[in-house]
Amino acid sequence: MPDLSRTSAYDYHLPPGRIALYPTDRRDGSRLLVMDREAGGESGPSAGRRFSDRHFSDLFELVPAGDLLVVNESRVLPVRLLGLKPTGAECEVLLLRPAPTDPHCSEDPDGGPERLGRRWEALVRPGSKLKPGHRMVVASDMEVLIEERTQGGGRIVRVESAQPVGEALEAHGRLPLPPYIGRSEEPLDRERYQTVYARAPGSVAAPTAGLHFTPELLASLESQGVRIARISLHVGPGTFRPVTADSIDQHRLDPENWRIPDGAAEAIGETKACGGRIWAVGTTVVRALETAAARDGTVREGHGSTGLFIAPGFSFRVVDALITNFHLPRSTLLMLLSAFAGYEGTMLAYDHAVRAGYRFYSYGDAMAVVPIP
Repeated sequence: MPDLSRTSAYDYHLPPGRIALYPTDRRDGSRLLVMDREAGGESGPSAGRRFSDRHFSDLFELVPAGDLLVVNESRVLPVRLLGLKPTGAECEVLLLRPAPTDPHCSEDPDGGPERLGRRWEALVRPGSKLKPGHRMVVASDMEVLIEERTQGGGRIVRVESAQPVGEALEAHGRLPLPPYIGRSEEPLDRERYQTVYARAPGSVAAPTAGLHFTPELLASLESQGVRIARISLHVGPGTFRPVTADSIDQHRLDPENWRIPDGAAEAIGETKACGGRIWAVGTTVVRALETAAARDGTVREGHGSTGLFIAPGFSFRVVDALITNFHLPRSTLLMLLSAFAGYEGTMLAYDHAVRAGYRFYSYGDAMAVVPIP
């Protein structure tokens, strides 16, 4: 067993061509690797019994009546802005989050598009061309003013437009597809890089485990007695950033805003009281629920920000089963999965997925980690 405090323990080899550059024709047509969480770290001839190769549309066979699915209804904003300096030089601004000092930004992380203020924390490229005081022209009716540098090398910028910021972004912004997809946004991404239940604008990356759900699959689950609760955690770029420090203890996650409505908190409590299981649809849901949980596992309505970094040794208080995509090597998401499913089991699952030809990352296939009777 490697030293699980070392980042190198969470590395694996992914053959070229396994990164999904486009989604499947149907959302629920993706493959689903089902993993028995309670099988521990079995290896050898018996290891195969802990995995089952299915399709995502089979999920309704795995979630029994009385269980609760918790989904992240955060919506990805088109915050990638391309433009020109007045000199004609090409440049780019990636808006990360509304600046906390902006008085027009609601404290409620689900306040709607109208909550989006003018001042944002952002990343710029190239930095040498976008210094404080410089402008980038996005369109005839939209410019970005660079106001100041941030401690981490980013910028505070002001979005200038006659339209509300949310409308300006929808008109002129692009979805910030992950770098490993290696292409610019295409028309299909406006639909497929959002979950079908996305409502609360605020993410710069999709909560990708939810991309596989269709309205029909959700209706099928509800018709058989599965409850669905909706929360939000607005995904920031730090969630997917590989850990570069040698020791995982040296890594820090950027804070991300979360909100758990009263109805979702009640549903979690009622499900637990009746012996049902809590299914987290994605690592973002895990982090929100475990952040909000009291020592006894009780979850109450509320909102805030979290930098919770979950790694092996973490004690889960709320989540019983997890639906997730396949994650990058050395990422905090792979470390979270290793904490939930066990390190050895996780690495066996990834080895199985590579050998079985699964598609990886945001537009790729999924896995379900669940206690199987």
